[in-house]
Amino acid sequence: MTAFHIIVPARLASTRLPNKPLADIAGAPMIVQVARRAALAGAEQVVVATDAEEVRRACEAHGVRAVMTRADHASGSDRLAEACELLSLPDDAVVVNVQGDEPLIAPGMIRACADLLTARPQCQMATVAHEIDSDEEFANPNVVKLVTDAQGLALYFSRAPIPWWRDAPGGGARIKPSAVLRHVGLYAYRAGFLRRFPTLSVSPLEQIEALEQLRVLWHGERIAVHVSPERPGPGVDTPEDLARVRSLMEGAAG
Repeated sequence: MTAFHIIVPARLASTRLPNKPLADIAGAPMIVQVARRAALAGAEQVVVATDAEEVRRACEAHGVRAVMTRADHASGSDRLAEACELLSLPDDAVVVNVQGDEPLIAPGMIRACADLLTARPQCQMATVAHEIDSDEEFANPNVVKLVTDAQGLALYFSRAPIPWWRDAPGGGARIKPSAVLRHVGLYAYRAGFLRRFPTLSVSPLEQIEALEQLRVLWHGERIAVHVSPERPGPGVDTPEDLARVRSLMEGAAG
């Protein structure tokens, strides 16, 4: 079995849902629920990387390890890079980035992402996708799509509808069955690459699409893609999302 580490980046700055990591869900802060869920994937350790003392205290009060990182990181990957240093992880360690607003993340999806990176030595990263079956979802710029090559390596990520079905009946942004993938924001990295990532220049494509993973492809690195048969549970970005996840988790606990 793959040995890997999980790091959960968490910061309090959120315009749509202030203090999001500390929002109570089923009797514990959301960041704690994420860490507990992630631990079911069987990692060597689960560590929260935060720049907020309130988050650190909340984690430690519930037995979750947390490390304090700088507040000026430009991205979650930069925060993970600092956490790798604080945890003294070797360059060949596999690190999975689990987002701090995914309390219903599937543990099996986390492990599959880590296993894939271990199986693909030519790749510095692995990520997850699932098939899209809705034209509305396909056309939505908030839904990130991706395309892969014959080896299951990422060719491109975009907010635009890709691949474009030229001969779709009726035209427009239509999906061709079994040809469209939605990206899931779950990543596995080699710790050595995480350390190098902050030194890579920002790519023009990354700036245009506002997708950090395009920097990796721009600099010639490869990203392996695990196509999951299941969709991830709903994340939390808005008060409406929070109410939905609370209902799901409290119902399960009951």
